[in-house]
Amino acid sequence: MFTGIIETTGIVTRLEQTQGNLHITVTASIASELKIDQSVAHNGVCLTVVSSGDTSYRVTAIDETLQKTNLGALREGDLVNLERCMAMNGRLDGHIVQGHVDQTATCTAFRQLEGSWEYTFEYDPAAGNITVEKGSVCVNGISLTVVNSQANSFSVAIIPYTYEHTNLQQVREGSTVNLEFDIIGKYVARLLGRS
Repeated sequence: MFTGIIETTGIVTRLEQTQGNLHITVTASIASELKIDQSVAHNGVCLTVVSSGDTSYRVTAIDETLQKTNLGALREGDLVNLERCMAMNGRLDGHIVQGHVDQTATCTAFRQLEGSWEYTFEYDPAAGNITVEKGSVCVNGISLTVVNSQANSFSVAIIPYTYEHTNLQQVREGSTVNLEFDIIGKYVARLLGRS
C-alpha cells in the first residue's frame, strides 16, 4: 500500500533482460535503508527489492508488468519516481494507492502557467477506467487531483515542489505515463455496472 507521495527519485543505472524479465538497478538516496523483499513503487509500479547495497538496489519487472506499464521503455540514466510502502502508523497524505498500474496514458498537452504546470493525458477508455472532477488519480506514482475530467482524458495542475522533485519535469507531449485510477472509484464503477 502506498500514498502517491513521492519520497525521492532514483536513476536507472543498469538494465538486464533475462527471458521475459527486466532486472532494473536503481541508484537512490534510500538504497541503504532498503531490505530484500521490501516493496517500492517505481513510477507507481510496486516492485520487490531483490538485492540492495549502500547506493543502489535491484528489482525485477516481469513481462506482464512490462506490457501494462512504461517500465519497458526505461533507459539507463532515466529518472524514476520512488515511494516506499506506507507505514500503517503514518499519515495518508495522498490517497490510497496499490502500486498496481491500470494502464498507460499519453501526454497530449503541456503548459507552463504562472507558477505551475498543467498536463493533459489521454487514455484508452475501453478498459472501463474513469476519472472524476477533483478526484484522485496516480500518474507515474504521484497522487494528483483531476481537473477537466473527460471520457478518455483529464488534466492535472502541478505545483513547483512536485515538478522539481519528480520525473514530471521530463514529461512532455508524446510521453507515456503509468496510471492507477482511484480504487474506491473502481469499486463503485464495477458495482454500478452490475445493476
